[in-house]
Amino acid sequence: MDLLIEFVTTSLISLVLVKLVITYSHKLNLYDVPNERSHHCNITPSGAGLGFILAFFLSFVFFHTHYLIEYWHIFLSIFIVFLIGIYDDKHEISAKFKFLTIFVAVFVLWLGGLSVDSLGVWYGYNIELPSIVALLFTMFALSGFTNALNLIDGIDGLSSSVSLVILSFFAFLGFEYQDNFMLTLSLTTIAVIVAFLFFNWHPAKIFMGDSGSLTLGFIISVLAVLSLEYVHPIAVVYLAALPVLDTLIVMVRRIRRGKSPFSPDKTHIHHIMVNFFEGNVPKTVVFLSLLQLTFSAIGYMVLDSINKTTGHNNIPLFALFGFVVMFVVFYMIFTGIKKRQKLLES
Repeated sequence: MDLLIEFVTTSLISLVLVKLVITYSHKLNLYDVPNERSHHCNITPSGAGLGFILAFFLSFVFFHTHYLIEYWHIFLSIFIVFLIGIYDDKHEISAKFKFLTIFVAVFVLWLGGLSVDSLGVWYGYNIELPSIVALLFTMFALSGFTNALNLIDGIDGLSSSVSLVILSFFAFLGFEYQDNFMLTLSLTTIAVIVAFLFFNWHPAKIFMGDSGSLTLGFIISVLAVLSLEYVHPIAVVYLAALPVLDTLIVMVRRIRRGKSPFSPDKTHIHHIMVNFFEGNVPKTVVFLSLLQLTFSAIGYMVLDSINKTTGHNNIPLFALFGFVVMFVVFYMIFTGIKKRQKLLES
């Protein structure tokens, strides 16, 4: 009962704060002007992360102050990413500066003892990483996924819906392994996102902005690192597969066209699927959320299989091979759909 009260209260705080951001968006200079890559036509309030991430922190202040003290490095690192997201919403900073800030946040995590210290058990051997290698690998992995979630924030409700699927699985892992902090971190994030989605579902009244997408991506990344205490790293890749696949596919496609892998365009999976569904944004969001649900379910089955196999044997390698095959298949499918759309438009 206490958990339900906490969840509802957190959602209500998020609802109120996001509504305040909508009301004062022009005074705060937080609004999105449509461009050639936009799916909306009107100037729309943005920076909802200012509201729902504040609600996230307030929830821990009200209900779990002990976690703020015990896991100071985690909350400080999240706050650093949150600050750079707010600044970016107002002034638009370079991608390099965003990466640098995320590196600083990861360094804070590392100082507090949280990093990817192992690549898991392969054929009975645990591949452990030296401290400095663990820091560098964690910087690469967390900055990559944080920006991957930021990149799928291109249509109403998509980033928040996909995040809810991913967060639900991490919450389940926290519950299954009796990790109360992991469970609380997941459920609190779910609570603030549910409230935001009320305003972000198509047609959106507000966008989350970088203050939301970067911070949300970073929180999920932290949960992924925390989950490594219980799960194999390859299972985590499946649990958050859609943003990873989308980023890899887009980067490979850009490189093959002789462009920078970081150059903006309209070749993300959500852009292609919106056109495929003839502009139906809700149908696209539901489809991609179900796709992520499928990936996460596969990840959980991989985890379950590894845990039930004492020597771990070839299951991680088979799962990794499966992910590579999945990447190739999805690359071919979405590239084919994109080419067909271009032919129909010409």
